[in-house]
Amino acid sequence: MIPALVLTAGLATRLRPLSFVRAKAAVPVGGEPLARRILRRLAVAGVTDAVLNLHHLPHTLAMLIGDGSDAGVRVRYSWENPVLGSAGGPRRALPLLGASTFLIVNGDTLTDIDVAAVVADHRRSGALVTMAVVPNNEPEKYGGVVAAKDGTVTDFSRRGSARESYHFVGVQVAEAEAFASVPEATPYESVGALYPALIHARPGSVRAFVTSGEFLDIGTPDDYLRTSLLLGTREGSSVHGQNARVHGSARVEESVLWDDVEVGEGVMLRQCVVTDGVRVPADTSWIGVTMRRPNGELLPGERVIDGIAIGSL
Repeated sequence: MIPALVLTAGLATRLRPLSFVRAKAAVPVGGEPLARRILRRLAVAGVTDAVLNLHHLPHTLAMLIGDGSDAGVRVRYSWENPVLGSAGGPRRALPLLGASTFLIVNGDTLTDIDVAAVVADHRRSGALVTMAVVPNNEPEKYGGVVAAKDGTVTDFSRRGSARESYHFVGVQVAEAEAFASVPEATPYESVGALYPALIHARPGSVRAFVTSGEFLDIGTPDDYLRTSLLLGTREGSSVHGQNARVHGSARVEESVLWDDVEVGEGVMLRQCVVTDGVRVPADTSWIGVTMRRPNGELLPGERVIDGIAIGSL
């Protein structure tokens, strides 16, 4: 199987304030770091080598993933400063990937599509890029991939567009040649710049592989909470992190606790995300909030109460 680049360098602005605490790919989903889940799924598909790109809070991800051995994949890292984007990142990582054909996998979503089938379709077609897509049933939430019946991508639609489109599920196969025009060490986007240029210069070079499968979003704190609880229930896994301590009189319902959290006596939490190291004061009640240790930057709407930054989901 070809190697994979997992895109994990982004700032994850939509996931704030959770992404003030960890890189997005490092957040625990159903009790396991998101990036490790992605790597394990790639390992099942036969991937043995992967590159993760790093920029935002890189230590929070590297310390959890290490060399990838616990996920069954050899992992190396491509460092970016500044963050180089969805086309600039692959351009930087080419020497580490060491292959003319490779997977590019978004580090912020989970999907169970057949990776081998996408690779096989790509090789048959001779395209430069093949994007795995499903019908876009939520165009008000997601932009789309516009494709002809033969799979040729002709355009991309913006969120809210009434045009018929497909939803890209975060897995694609690419040729190194596709990134030849991307300037080195320069922020550059794929859907916003590179792919439209390829479509114009070489019609048929960007293709859509229409498939079916589950797509789980981690985009916003609310998406994150729902996905983590879903997987925790489905897999029978805990959504409480390492060294999380909950007083026997406390009630914790439909909530996710990260590492080293302490929930005091008489606390009630419902539909909350409590991030690393937070001490929830005794005899307090919280519904539908994020809780983190303040780091000097607060989002609009966040407020500090008892030394904890509180935000609405």
